[in-house]
Amino acid sequence: MIITIILFIFGTLLVLKGADWLTDGASGIARKFNVSTLIIGLTIVAFGTSMPEFVVSTIASIEGKAEMSIGNVVGSNIFNTLAIMGCTALVCPVICKKESVLYRYMPLNILASSLLLFFISDFSFEGNELNWEEGIVLLIFFTVFLWLTISKREEDHNDNPQKSPINNKEEINIFKMIILVIVGLGALIYGGKILVNGATDIAKMLGVSDSVIALTIVAAGTSFPELATSMIAAKKGDTDMALGNVVGSNLFNILFILGVASVINPLPIGTITSIDFTTMLCSCIILWLFTIIGKQKIINRIEGSFLVLCMIGYYVWLIHNS
Repeated sequence: MIITIILFIFGTLLVLKGADWLTDGASGIARKFNVSTLIIGLTIVAFGTSMPEFVVSTIASIEGKAEMSIGNVVGSNIFNTLAIMGCTALVCPVICKKESVLYRYMPLNILASSLLLFFISDFSFEGNELNWEEGIVLLIFFTVFLWLTISKREEDHNDNPQKSPINNKEEINIFKMIILVIVGLGALIYGGKILVNGATDIAKMLGVSDSVIALTIVAAGTSFPELATSMIAAKKGDTDMALGNVVGSNLFNILFILGVASVINPLPIGTITSIDFTTMLCSCIILWLFTIIGKQKIINRIEGSFLVLCMIGYYVWLIHNS
């Protein structure tokens, strides 16, 4: 038990440090090439911090553990939206500076969550299961997401251009930035794996059910890289990267990870209920509403507190009904 706790703490520290390196490296690359930190957050950082979910869900699918595969993604997306954005807003109010986030990526996030809810509902052709055909549809939407991100890069840059290295009189060593990103990703993935294994062992010792483990311990553990990256980015003033990281990670989780996992093996939802999927969808809608209400397009500390309380309430309900 003591060794498990030590490993859990070590994994946590490794994830935090990895997030710090990843944020510095990604921000440096963005400044070097005048690329918006939002785009970096939506792509490189989002994919990197979603690697723990990808590894867990893919392995679970190969081993026929569909509940772990789906529960990991659904729980991670709920944690991303409520806990991560809530905690990030508490550290530093998140200002949504780009129209593209409000009217392109957040609606796409809601659409992806709605599509997943439909695929596992009784109204779909293969209700209560995510099959390979539906996985192909998710991957097609993922391709659309990448196309939107890449094709609109210049537009996003014009909306909020990064100051160039010349204007900042700042010499950026691109090789060093790339090394920071690679080492940061490695630390995140390895630390996340240690953290998840430790958390899962602790949960099993406490007699928690598999579905609760998938939706809470494993989901929160694999989302810890996003939490660390977003909070550190916000602390450094890169709230665009923090928001882009969460939205991008949610899209990667549903469209790419579940797309790949369901193509490998059909994924019955098991004991994961429609309430869990609905919570995921509603959390995305609430986050979007917070960013479009008012003229400032900001998620303030009060709204951040509300998101965190919703996360706590969901966990209490989940454990109570387990």
